[in-house]
Amino acid sequence: MARLRNIGLITSGGDCGGLNAVVRGAARIAISKGIGTFLIPNGYAGLYNLIDFEKLVLMDEERTDHVNSSIAGSEAGHSRVKISMINDPDKYQRIASGLKKFDIDGLVISGGDDTGSVVVDLTENGIPCVHAPKTMDLDLQTYSVGGDSTINKIANIVDDIKTTGVTHNRVMIVEVFGRYAGHTAFRGGVASDTDCILIPEINVDFNVVYKDIKRHYIRRIMNSDVNSGTYVIVVAEGVRDEKGELFSEGSVKDSFGHVKLAGAAKYIRSKLSSMMREDPEIEVFMRKTGMYVKGSLEIPEVREVIPGHIVRSGNSTAYDVNFGKEAGGAAVYLLDEGITGVTVVDIRDGIIRYTPTKEAIQQRYVNLEQVKFYEQMGICFGREATPSRDFKPLFDLAIAPIRRFY
Repeated sequence: MARLRNIGLITSGGDCGGLNAVVRGAARIAISKGIGTFLIPNGYAGLYNLIDFEKLVLMDEERTDHVNSSIAGSEAGHSRVKISMINDPDKYQRIASGLKKFDIDGLVISGGDDTGSVVVDLTENGIPCVHAPKTMDLDLQTYSVGGDSTINKIANIVDDIKTTGVTHNRVMIVEVFGRYAGHTAFRGGVASDTDCILIPEINVDFNVVYKDIKRHYIRRIMNSDVNSGTYVIVVAEGVRDEKGELFSEGSVKDSFGHVKLAGAAKYIRSKLSSMMREDPEIEVFMRKTGMYVKGSLEIPEVREVIPGHIVRSGNSTAYDVNFGKEAGGAAVYLLDEGITGVTVVDIRDGIIRYTPTKEAIQQRYVNLEQVKFYEQMGICFGREATPSRDFKPLFDLAIAPIRRFY
């Protein structure tokens, strides 16, 4: 097997925490092995246009020093481009020629399921790639860089939202990213003591949600010496309405065929407000607590908040920095061994574990057995909670020294 001369490093898809750790980890391992690392900017758009570049950034020791692993986002930049959809019959040869121009023998590519699908495509077309898993959605079969950072950000945002909720006695709805899986809403909601978590994996029964709001929201305000309280809902953007329809902004799709999801929190706010107006007990409650003002404040305020890209930005958690460096560095090792078309799983006991990328990018949903556990703690998931059950203990001699939380 010919020794690697240089590798190209690409980050793609949505930005998130931990990506710069992938960049730094890959570059540092490559330096230790005497392999050059070039940043290919702008994701797959940069890869396609590589043949036209005059020069690339070499990640030597000096340049790598300036990559701050704790900062979210990526030094390399991103784009949403699906190579197979480019209207150019010679696209793969064009990419190969660009790699040859810079003596690049393989690619380390960090991204999620869409990015991973292109890794599969490139590998099948003779371009050696290794995938470092990255997506804040946490819907890959492996842990992915960005998940922990995003969940911590969501938890902090929800905690902050409670102060305005309590001040105005509002029901607050926070809509978060995650596309078709509810991992970020689920874990971020749990971490912030959220009252209700709505995820795509569970069809929403608004009667259950409304009943839970009345129980806890009214109790808190009635028992407060200043009649103040709040109720918080975290909703995943991919949650569906009563008819099973997604909330989206028209039919415009990106290059990977995804419609832009938006409007879930707005719909839920409108639905709950309508239910309050039709409920005579709400007026009695409002009058009893001194909040009622006819024509001005007849029902509790319900507000939606959409933090959007804030949950992708800022700083990375230490967990994501550690995993990002491991994933990036391990990808270089695999490339150097001639192992391609695979996704890094983790490093454990001196062993790099990996799996075929085609399998790693299959979508993983929230485990509903875990949901049942949290339902026993009183969190509403928009359905009637399953009856209390015993969770059987198991003494596990084979437990890994480091168990991934997600």
